Parts: sequence; structure tokens; C-alpha cells
Amino acid sequence: MHDVQHPCTPSDTTPTATRWGSASTATPDMCGILGLLSHDPSVDVAPEICEGLSLLQHRGQDACGIITCGPKGRFFQCKANGMVRDVFDANALSRLIGGMGVGHVRYPTAGSSHHAEAQPFYVNSPYGIVFAHNGNLINTAELLHFMDATAHRHINTTSDSELLLNIFADNLQKTGKFRINEEDIFTAIGGLMEQCKGAYACTAMLAGFGIIAFRDPNGIRPLGMASRKSGSGMDHLFASESVVADASGFVNWEDVCPGEAVIITRSGVSRRQVGKAAAFAPDIFEYVYFARPDSVLDGISVYRSRMAMGDSLAIEVQRVLKEKNLSVDVVIPVPDTSRVAALNLAQKLNLPYREGFIKNRYVGRTFIMPGQTMRRKNVRRKLNAMALEFANKNVLIVDDSIVRGTTSKEIIQMAKDVGAKSVIVASCAPPIRYSNVYGIDMPSRMELVAHERTTEEIASAIGADLVIFQTLPDLVESVRHLNPRIGRFDCSVFTGEYVTGGVDEAYLQGLEVLRADNVKGKMLVGGLGTLEGKGGGGVNRTKVNGVNGHAEEAPPISASSSHGGDTIGLHNGWGLS
Repeated sequence: MHDVQHPCTPSDTTPTATRWGSASTATPDMCGILGLLSHDPSVDVAPEICEGLSLLQHRGQDACGIITCGPKGRFFQCKANGMVRDVFDANALSRLIGGMGVGHVRYPTAGSSHHAEAQPFYVNSPYGIVFAHNGNLINTAELLHFMDATAHRHINTTSDSELLLNIFADNLQKTGKFRINEEDIFTAIGGLMEQCKGAYACTAMLAGFGIIAFRDPNGIRPLGMASRKSGSGMDHLFASESVVADASGFVNWEDVCPGEAVIITRSGVSRRQVGKAAAFAPDIFEYVYFARPDSVLDGISVYRSRMAMGDSLAIEVQRVLKEKNLSVDVVIPVPDTSRVAALNLAQKLNLPYREGFIKNRYVGRTFIMPGQTMRRKNVRRKLNAMALEFANKNVLIVDDSIVRGTTSKEIIQMAKDVGAKSVIVASCAPPIRYSNVYGIDMPSRMELVAHERTTEEIASAIGADLVIFQTLPDLVESVRHLNPRIGRFDCSVFTGEYVTGGVDEAYLQGLEVLRADNVKGKMLVGGLGTLEGKGGGGVNRTKVNGVNGHAEEAPPISASSSHGGDTIGLHNGWGLS
């Protein structure tokens, strides 16, 4: 075991496009993940994991969970549907014992919202593994068949995260060892990367052993690590975004590299490249919308990238306004994501910047809420337009992106209702015409307001006098100039070109069936698609209080080994030097 400085170096190798199976087998999630190991095993990490999850709450508001590992390798869990603040109170946290743990926040993008699918997931064989995942696989049909016919492992939910866990567990099982070591774990993760296609950033925990993180060979979803001095040793953290490390006093933030696996125990840190070389292509939508502005992902400040988006969008706005002989009186952002870009745009064009929409912070993201009617209703519950800033003015409203157009249409109508003479919308992102297959909730193509529409038709559909979109080259350069080592980004929602390959029309049609609003919130028996009796009817194994979703007992989950001591059948357990 050794500490390694391991900078990410993008590969120039582009993966070959291959057909990998039907999308009807996938349940993607946009999530936040977190792993924490305390140098002192007597310090319970659950309160700090809870704090970290609250900082990742923007990545998922549907469900959350924590599993910790305590004495003798026993696991303790609490997970349920709901927000972090509602699921974890002092009573729930007091039952989560142990000096290392894994946490997760989730919202579902297809299939079920059943509480059985709250993460982290757990399997007891081999060795006891806890697992949390952000992303989406695109070859789950093939993997499910392998699970059933070859590995003989039962998949109990519609989540491909559980599938990933079982692939990892099966690869560890193949060692046939009573005690495994880091080499075995690296080999198992390398095998997983050969088998699993798509986007995945994962954290895992082995009973009595340590915490593990790895990232798909394209590095589509974000994941990083940091450390903190603790007595005579170091505490270690994995998280989706650097803001967790900043707030918790961790330093030396580093991104987990594409195709890399990291194993951390109380003896040290091991890092290894285990995936085959592929094009490093982070999802550009993380910078446009999803990540917090105070995070740094893959060496790029989200805040600075949004400033640059505003600067480049200003040039495009100026060009279009001049071409159409139009003028603007005021720039108003749609809170909160577009504020940074809108301010830079206003400064560059020497226009007044005003906060015209006041946000009710106690209503969740409309982007996440299932059901078109619910989303539309919640726009006006969430935002209020101040007539003072709109009346008798030509208004330029800046938004980060336009997805369904539902929110944009309501916002534009609100502006006109309070007296705006004209409403021009400027989007920091180009038109979104294609589904996101890598774990962000993009609706079916038919629900995307830009799909098969011109810019003029989009403006008409949302009720704007004019819509101005950022160009794709400008968007890419706004992000890339902050880290020129990244040669490309996944821009598939704008171009329909998927960096992993293997996404064809049949896949997209199947994905759209799963994402249809009328199936969200249901436990789909066989929802993973291809195997009768598999993948559905999940059972919630956490005792949940019906009032607030708290774990009622949070009993320990039995460790996989019947042998005593902290080693739980593993090579370098806590009790060994």
C-alpha cells in the first residue's frame, strides 16, 4: 500500500461504436455519492456523511441512504425516500455505527421511485459489499442474461446500480479466496469495466476492509477524492463534487481518473488504471446545470465555466439583436443556475442586471419532479415575478438551458403578466434535441421542445418573442479553456453523438418507454426488461417509520463471514498490521 500522485491524463483513443443492447433494460439515476473512512475506527462517520449528502442534495431529492461499517465488520443502514434532512435525524444517525461508510442521494430518471431502490445497495456474498452508483449502463440486457444464466445472481430491483454491484461481487467471487487483497479487487474492477458499458462513478465498501471508488473509462460522471489530517493518520473522502471536501476540511482534492480504481484502507491508498484507454469525455451538462458553482470537476471550476458561458453568449446575443434591429432594457436571470452567466452577459453588453424572479427555496426542483402537470404547477409555486423589473421593458431572460420548455413557457408568461413589453430568452446551452443516456433525466425526444424544431418554432412554442441559443463550439470552449487537457466532452444531448457508442434507435425508443411519465413512481415487475420474473417487485428491507421515513431500528446487517474479529475473512483487515 502506498500513496500515489496520479494525475488524470486524457487519452486520444476513441472507442469503437458497438451495439450493446436494449435501453428497455436500463434504469438511469442522476445521483450524488460519497464514501468516508476515518483513521480512528471508534469515530462514527455517519453525521459527517449526512452533512456531505446535504451538500449534494441538488443531485437528487427523491431518496437517500447511508450504510456504515462498525465493529467486527457489521453493517448498519438507514435509507428511504425523502430529503436528507427528513430521513436523518439525531436518532437515526445514532444507530449508524462505524468508522467508515457510504452515502447516496438519488432521483430516478426511469422506472421506479420505490423505496427499495434507495441506495446504497448491499450484498452479503462474497465478503459483504456496500455499493453506491451515479450514472447509467447501456448494456443491461446482456448483463442481466449473464447474471441469470452464468452468475446465478438475483437482481431484485429495476436499478442498474444493483446490477453493477452484482457484477463486481461476481468478479470477486471468482477468486475463490478466503482472504482477498488489493490485487484481487483491482482485477475484479478491471473485469467489470470490460463487461459494463455506459457511465458510472461508483463508491463501494468491503466489510472490515476499506472503501473503494472507480470511474468509467470515459469519465462521463464526476468523482474525486481528498484527505484530512487526523491524529497520527489521515481521514479519506470520496465524493461526486469537491464542495463536500471544502466544507468538511478535506484538502488535496484529486479527480478519480477515467478507468481508474482507488482502494483506501487504514494502511494507505492504492490507485491503478484498470480500464482500457478510451476518450476522456466528461458530460458537459454538469457544467451547464447540474453541478454546484462552487465545485471543481476535472480541474474545471464550474463557476468560472459559467462566467465564460455568459461572456460568449453575450457575443451571440449582440450579433442576433443587431441583425434583427432589436434592443434590450434589462437582463434578468432564472434563479439559481443561470445567475453567474447572466451577470457576465449583462456586464459585457453594458446592460442593467436585475433580480426579477424571487425564488421560494422550499419547493424542490421542477426539473426533477415527475409529471408534466406537477412541473407546470410548481413553476409558479417556486418563482414570483416582480412587476417593478418587468413593466414596460424589453426583457432578456437568461436561462442555463431549455429542456421540455414547460418552465420557460410559464416564466415567459409570468413576465408578460406583470407588464413586460417583449421577452427574449437567451440560453447558455444550445438546443437540447436528444435524450441523455448517461444518467441525467432528459425526457423522451418527443418531449424536448427543441426536437425537430427550428429556433423560431421553439420561440413560438414557449411564447417568447425571440430565443437565442449559445453555439456548441462556444459552449465547449467556455468549459475546455479552463483545462485544455480535456480534448472533448460528451455533448450528446445537443448532437445525438454518444461517446461510448452503442446507442441506436432501438435503444433510444426503449429508454423513452421507461422514462414516460405514466410509468414513473411504479415498481415495474420485470422492469429491467428481458428476463421474466427478474428485476421487479423489489422489497424495502429497511424498517421505515411511516411519518418521516426514519429508520426505526437500523439493525446491523450481518457480515458475510461467521468468523470473529475485524478481518471478516479479508486479507488486510483493521486488526492486522
